[in-house]
Amino acid sequence: MIKLARKKNIAPESNPHEVAALGQKHEEQAAKDSGTSVYDHFHANEAAVAVEKAKKRRKLYAGILIGLLAILLIMYIISMLLTQWGDLVISVGDLRDGKTIMLCESSAFDDGVTMKLDGGVVKEVTNITKSWLPQNLDTEKDGQHNGENYLAYTFYLKNTGDADLDYQTVMNVTGTSKSVDEAVRVMVYKNGQEQTFAKGQFNNREQPETDATKWVDETQILNIESAPLVAGAVDKYTVVIWCEGNDPECLDPIRGGHMRANMTFNINAEEE
Repeated sequence: MIKLARKKNIAPESNPHEVAALGQKHEEQAAKDSGTSVYDHFHANEAAVAVEKAKKRRKLYAGILIGLLAILLIMYIISMLLTQWGDLVISVGDLRDGKTIMLCESSAFDDGVTMKLDGGVVKEVTNITKSWLPQNLDTEKDGQHNGENYLAYTFYLKNTGDADLDYQTVMNVTGTSKSVDEAVRVMVYKNGQEQTFAKGQFNNREQPETDATKWVDETQILNIESAPLVAGAVDKYTVVIWCEGNDPECLDPIRGGHMRANMTFNINAEEE
């Protein structure tokens, strides 16, 4: 006996028109359920897509704006560090009526006359000793003439007013790390006369180092009253800064440290 197999139910293939009609039917049913027309339902979907795209654009623009502001902030910080927070900044402080002093890297005061000078930055220095420094630092060059492991800067101060005046010279530490200031030496030439300054001994602050004049206090390097400077006269300065290898505090822990200083000239008030 021949047994016949049961015929399988095979669904007829759908053509594109039937698929489109089925989709339209579903859209109509969805619109009916929500109480709107099929056209309203379609445009609602379009509006939702447009809103989502607008949100993405706003996020993108906000990200770009934040990035630009961050770049500008970094550039501003770098500029401030280079122009105001160098290892040495020289500036004119208090002025008095009819009395003025100005600074310049040239003794002729023919160019670059200002009230603030930047002595520059020295990076990656190691300790040296005073005897290793060139002997002609005060006459070598005007402006910055840093050498290996030391800062050197020569400039001029002029009484540009019509009256004689007295002024005060103050140098302060404006920033330090890893206690590197314990071993730093600051040498100042004024009109060829040299004087070296250092912090008091670590174990006894009242006791100066054997090779230098003691700082005024923990952060003030010097505070000196000048002799009267007549109108039109010029004082010459050279400042040299280094880390003294013979200092007892010049040890491994201070490696990678830094020190910044500000030298300010203030005109004294007349005595009444």
